[in-house]
Amino acid sequence: MKKNYDLLKGPIIPALSALALPIMATSLIQMAYNMTDMIWIGQIGSGAVASVGAAGMYMWLSNGLATLAKMGGQIKVAQSIGSKSYKDAKAYARASFQMGILFAIIFGIIALLFGKQMIDFFQLNSEQVAMDATRYLMITSGLVVFSFVNQIFTGVLTAMGNSRTSFLATSVGLVMNIILDPLFIFGFGFIPALGVVGAAIATVLAQSIVTLLFIYSVRKETMIFTNLQVFRTKTMKHMKEIFRIGFPTALQSMLFSSISMVIARLIAGWGDAAVAVQKVGSQIESISWMTSEGYAAALNSFVAQNYGANNPERIKQGYYASMWLMLAWGILCTILLLVFPQMIFRIFIQESDVLPLGVDYLRILALSEYFMCIEITTAGAFNGLGKTMPPSLISISLTALRIPLAIWLSGLLGLNGIWWTITISSILKGIVLTAWFYIILKKPPFVKTKEIQV
Repeated sequence: MKKNYDLLKGPIIPALSALALPIMATSLIQMAYNMTDMIWIGQIGSGAVASVGAAGMYMWLSNGLATLAKMGGQIKVAQSIGSKSYKDAKAYARASFQMGILFAIIFGIIALLFGKQMIDFFQLNSEQVAMDATRYLMITSGLVVFSFVNQIFTGVLTAMGNSRTSFLATSVGLVMNIILDPLFIFGFGFIPALGVVGAAIATVLAQSIVTLLFIYSVRKETMIFTNLQVFRTKTMKHMKEIFRIGFPTALQSMLFSSISMVIARLIAGWGDAAVAVQKVGSQIESISWMTSEGYAAALNSFVAQNYGANNPERIKQGYYASMWLMLAWGILCTILLLVFPQMIFRIFIQESDVLPLGVDYLRILALSEYFMCIEITTAGAFNGLGKTMPPSLISISLTALRIPLAIWLSGLLGLNGIWWTITISSILKGIVLTAWFYIILKKPPFVKTKEIQV
């Protein structure tokens, strides 16, 4: 099986699909990775799920920092490869790793020093739930460097047209997580039962194994990784360019997670069971958005390489093909969540008082799945052009609308009003961003005539 695919010539759908399928599979594996935690933790009870859900919000927040280094690096590496500037491609990859490691260290120190205060923000009802959440946060965020490095490896390899290596490394990580989770959560032999803390330890160990696999696997990728010298200091110019392009997406990610934390605090007003429903429901729903993000990552590299090579017609054709595929995927996800919500949710939590809340969540969010898929895919196309501002602007503004809308609708519909808020804003984001990109496509060919401006 080929590891690197030529995105600049040949049939478009086979080239794009060959790159996208392993990335989508990797996203599904990541979803399974997260769901494995939820299944095992759900056996402890909804309180344990609420603990992981609250701490997970900060892991989500930290991903904004990883996204800055990953997104800027992936775009610039791909564009440099498209224009045959391989020396710059290597420099951008080096700068991306440097930024990611630096951000991970800073965030890890903050989590270790202020973990309790960070969890207190959610005003959880149970002292035990809050304590477990604090411990989970300090372990997973304190050692978040493995997660950051893995994301950057994935971004650089995808820019090169290689999605197979990330798929294989992440697959091994999933297997390790499946093995380690029950050992550390419930105990075995000399390993004591550690509950939520055990889940955190298992997650970090699995992530560290993935990092080691990446380091081993990229030795043969001579274009970028030979003599990369990650800790070399002469990359400031490239770091500035990565920051310029990656900052809007990183700001979008961090504000999105911050807004979601405010929403989570509103949800906590309905009890820890409601927090658990939101955590489990979002994991189930991730089957659509994580797959879309995987496809968007492939489209990002496809667009970026062809932008660097001045192939505007190929960019258009790749985008149109992607939208047809996302149409089919979004509709399928909607049908699954509408028709089988109880069966799906019961896999994670069986408590009779929690199950009806989970069914309502899945049915309401099901209506937004297609629009969320096309928003994510279109954002990937924008990012490939280096135009990271439009998707960030749309996402930030319409996601911020969730706070006043949630307060209003929850007063009318209770907890379901918050779920409707998420659905409505997702539908609006999908429509507005896609319309914006279609306007760009109708303009004269958007070839690369100068350095990309965000």
